[in-house]
Amino acid sequence: MATASAVGRPGMWHTRATWSAREDRTIFLVWLALLWIGVLAGFGVDIPRFLHEVPPPRLVVHVHAFVFTGWMFLLTLQILLVVGDRVALHRRLGWFTAGWAALMAVLGPWAAMVAKGPVPSGPPSPQFLSIQFGGIGAFLVLLAWGITLRKNPAAHKRIMILATVALIDAGFGRVAGWLFPEPKSMLAWYFWEFYGTLLILLLMTAWDAWRGRLMKQFVIGAVGLFLLEWVQ
Repeated sequence: MATASAVGRPGMWHTRATWSAREDRTIFLVWLALLWIGVLAGFGVDIPRFLHEVPPPRLVVHVHAFVFTGWMFLLTLQILLVVGDRVALHRRLGWFTAGWAALMAVLGPWAAMVAKGPVPSGPPSPQFLSIQFGGIGAFLVLLAWGITLRKNPAAHKRIMILATVALIDAGFGRVAGWLFPEPKSMLAWYFWEFYGTLLILLLMTAWDAWRGRLMKQFVIGAVGLFLLEWVQ
């Protein structure tokens, strides 16, 4: 089993796990908890404004909220099934989960186009749409990659978490918006909007590096997501 002593040595990098899959289970509950914190904190503080919007949000926005929240419940169920040694059921549910993601591919851009952006009137701003489309695009690419890696459990689970991280900036960003005014400089704005994504990426990378379990697939996906959010 690779340990902290493996950091810096050739055995630190992996394309397949050299450790038991069970050794990953507890830490993935931590990553899941961080994702839920972003969702609940961000959208929780935004509920009063959402319920009192004038004019009220269109039906597609409500459906979008239901479907995207449903993804979090499906992800939670899938992780709990693995933790509970119900891997066969996890696999059977996998294609349903992929089909659910197809709904998100439609509802994400649709809701973004009709929802209010960060402008007082008119269609959402280009910046708003760039973040929305970039996030759902990264999610779908990473999801498709994760599906192809399903016979490589260590890489599969990391990429599936990473796919959800691509969506989570909306939650963390709402918290920042309540606490701080929107910065003017590009660097400060990046951290204001994407600090949650960056925090989770850094924690996942640091944990796997410390354990000597850095997956090349995860590093490629994490760097790609970082660069996408930077250029947005």
